[in-house]
Amino acid sequence: MNKILCPVDDCEPTKVAARLAGTLAAATGADLTLLAVNEMIGGYMRRDASALLWSPSQLSALLDEAKAAATSTGAEKIETASIESRDVARAISQYAEQNGYDHIVIGSGGKGAVKRMVLGSVSADVVNRAPCPVTVAR
Repeated sequence: MNKILCPVDDCEPTKVAARLAGTLAAATGADLTLLAVNEMIGGYMRRDASALLWSPSQLSALLDEAKAAATSTGAEKIETASIESRDVARAISQYAEQNGYDHIVIGSGGKGAVKRMVLGSVSADVVNRAPCPVTVAR
């Protein structure tokens, strides 16, 4: 394991995933990247997006919080990154493939069955689309 990708958001499972990814990175000497996908909301095309899910300050705060969680485990080589996309799971999988990650650690939000049917599950979609092994942290 050389490069670990850990997608983060503003939910509690992100902290669990960041700590697990940090533990794996510390144990293996792998590089760790914490990735926030800022979801585009509204409109149907990129140019029609009316808003992003997080403001720049919110994005910075959630990445800082995830980095603190990963650092607390002893991980040393930690980077943060953010991208914008309408499809969060696809963006994560493509980012992992394009940047040569060999492992993804992602939190599971624990949505109920009805919410999962309507909204989908990012972690499940990433498991199905990822170009590498995925660990789902609960």
